[in-house]
Amino acid sequence: MESASSSIAKEIREKIPAGKTISFVSGYFNVVHPGHLRLFDFAAACADVLVIGILRDGSYGAVVPEDLRLEAIRKISGIDHAFLMPSGPEQFIADLRPEVVVKGNEHESKFNPEASVVDGYGGKLLFSSGEVRFSSLDLLRQEIEEERQSSLNSGEGYLSRHDLSASSLATLIEKYRKLNVVVIGDLIVDEYIACEALGMSQEDPTLVISPFKHDRFVGGAGIVAAHACGLGANVSYFGVVGKDEVATYAQEKLSVYGVDAFLLDDEGRPTTLKQRFRANGKTLLRVSHLRQHDISGKLVDKMFENVSAKLENANLLVFSDFNYGCLPQSLVERIVSLCSDLGIMMVADSQASSQIGDVSRFHNMTLVTPTEREARLAMHDHNSGLVVLADGLRKKSNARNVFITLGAEGLLIHAPHTTTDKLITDRIPAMNPAPKDVAGAGDSLLTAAAMSLAVGGTIWQAAYLGALAAACQVRRIGNHPLQASSLLKELAH
Repeated sequence: MESASSSIAKEIREKIPAGKTISFVSGYFNVVHPGHLRLFDFAAACADVLVIGILRDGSYGAVVPEDLRLEAIRKISGIDHAFLMPSGPEQFIADLRPEVVVKGNEHESKFNPEASVVDGYGGKLLFSSGEVRFSSLDLLRQEIEEERQSSLNSGEGYLSRHDLSASSLATLIEKYRKLNVVVIGDLIVDEYIACEALGMSQEDPTLVISPFKHDRFVGGAGIVAAHACGLGANVSYFGVVGKDEVATYAQEKLSVYGVDAFLLDDEGRPTTLKQRFRANGKTLLRVSHLRQHDISGKLVDKMFENVSAKLENANLLVFSDFNYGCLPQSLVERIVSLCSDLGIMMVADSQASSQIGDVSRFHNMTLVTPTEREARLAMHDHNSGLVVLADGLRKKSNARNVFITLGAEGLLIHAPHTTTDKLITDRIPAMNPAPKDVAGAGDSLLTAAAMSLAVGGTIWQAAYLGALAAACQVRRIGNHPLQASSLLKELAH
């Protein structure tokens, strides 16, 4: 008959994807204090999955009732599985066989009955308090996980110029739930690596750092799809990945976000991974693992076939181009032609930060949203004023509306008047005066603005909600899916 310890270990193993490693910590945890959090952070960094075992009532040292201790542990972020152990740690470790067992460093000089069990199956027993970085980790966790409310510029002058009200904007947001959105473009996974700067090497003028925390986020067109889903739409996303663990991470994360993702395998490339090494709130180095060649004709045909099947019921198609090969011109033209025949609204963004792109190749869009640099690259124009630049891009691409994002200077809108079709240019100042991470601002802007247009909003309403979405997004480090509730909360202020 299977023991309770063996049964729980088996249940945990079944929930963990194949190939993932386990780090295990056990204890009473009567009152969770900073020392415990340091230990958990250290243990989490040692493997893919963190499992916490809690000693039952009746054990020597158990003071607080076990159900309360379990509840407290389960509320701590970063812990994947927590449970009450039916036996001592040695028996459970023998059943679970975690790759790493972690104990506080106060146990290192004492007898540890787990040692022989761990040695028996080839695991590691480590000792640490994780002492040096608790305050840094706590601040990083706040930066990444907490969307702190900050004072946003409301753009009252813009609202009055276009006769916009908070209630009418909120009504548009409520309509997002009716949308079927198709997103196509390059998938990127962003990895933020928090480091401790140790100083300068004595051998040569090289900065020496020690990484201690890794956080991954879905980025590129993937986060555009996640934004649309978080705002309430039903979303289908099409992208290209390599056959690697980064692709597995992205697929799992998109599923958690509620995105219906169709990711085609391309054996000729890795899944695009961008790593940012950061210390003291600053990025020290960026490393990109990618290939930039166009996908093959065979993958183009397969992509078009898959996208076509979803377009029959779509209200909006979003091209989110990062110029890494997912959107060859032949594929773009076929999709544009089909959407035009079906009467589906199309919007596009073509980013060119470390690469060269051309947003003007996306013809007949309802909206394009380049940065000033991207607009100038598309027009080969580095001298004209912004209005001339925007109008030239509008004519070249036959776009109805053009937004040019200006970073800290806000957003320039170049669009026809709602009733007369006479071209008007206006600007919304940057709403968030103290952004923490501007990397995802453009994706947020594109998504919210496009969805506003798709539900019948004016270009002026769309621009405001896009700018508001970007202001909310840059409050945290890394890409986090937008939520309709965040926008509604800001409008209610």
